[in-house]
Amino acid sequence: MMTTWQIKKFGELAGVSVRTLHHYDKIGLLKPSIRQTSGYRLYSETDLLKLQQIVALKFFGFDLATIKTLLDANVDVRAHFSMQSQRLEEKAKTLLEASKTLNSIIATYNDNRSIHWEKIIQLIEVYRMTQALEQSWAGKALTPEELKEYANFQQSLSKEDEDIFKQAWEKLVGEIGALLDDDPESKVGIAMGERCMELINRTYGKKHAALRSALWEKGIKSGASKEHGLSPKGVDWLDKAMSTYYKQRIYTILDQVDAEPSTDLLATWNHLLEEMCGESKTLKTEIYDAAMEDTKVSAAAKTWLRKAYP
Repeated sequence: MMTTWQIKKFGELAGVSVRTLHHYDKIGLLKPSIRQTSGYRLYSETDLLKLQQIVALKFFGFDLATIKTLLDANVDVRAHFSMQSQRLEEKAKTLLEASKTLNSIIATYNDNRSIHWEKIIQLIEVYRMTQALEQSWAGKALTPEELKEYANFQQSLSKEDEDIFKQAWEKLVGEIGALLDDDPESKVGIAMGERCMELINRTYGKKHAALRSALWEKGIKSGASKEHGLSPKGVDWLDKAMSTYYKQRIYTILDQVDAEPSTDLLATWNHLLEEMCGESKTLKTEIYDAAMEDTKVSAAAKTWLRKAYP
């Protein structure tokens, strides 16, 4: 004999209120399947299984409309589960970042100090910007640390500075398009490389030199970012032009080593490294390794470099 339940007892079996069951009935999600001759309706064992499924799906964060769809036998439940799993992971990551943001705020205050709401708002803006960046190419290409630094950089950039950079960059992109038939390693190419690096360095500064490099290598050169306005040929041309510009400056300094290198030469070298690498030891090491393998760098210059590097 099949077991049946009235609404109150039925709800108690799954920890669901009578009001909720009435709502499920109203929207067509779960209706009592047995109707007595008196017109009174009862829930069956089949209804209980369906209610347990609804409770389970709600636990995983599905809304009622989606649950109604999932209970259709013709729906690919695995695909929906996979998508929801990704959403839950993103939500968990969001909550964790929010917790870290709150802890960073707590760490800067004690009971005797008033809360600086401007600082809190700034942290929240960085947090929101990081979330937005995660949905762009940067979320796939950059490391979490680079992504957070990128958000901090963008948040710190004033609207005026951002507009100035965009206008100057668009002008350079137009000029580069007209130079693609020229050799990027020629004087014309080197001059363009210098102008581009001056603009980029002026915007990013030494503090974000590593980020600047990551955005170029992982975003623009790789083709992940399409926001720069350059064609693939233009990217390759400019990369060679900027590289040649810096190589020329490196060779100019190292060529002087053969003629009694002075203290001023070391200062000039360190200044160039700061411009190119900022505080990034990784970038500085890459330049050192490249110089040590370069046949154009003399043995004396390589010996000098070994002493110059700690």
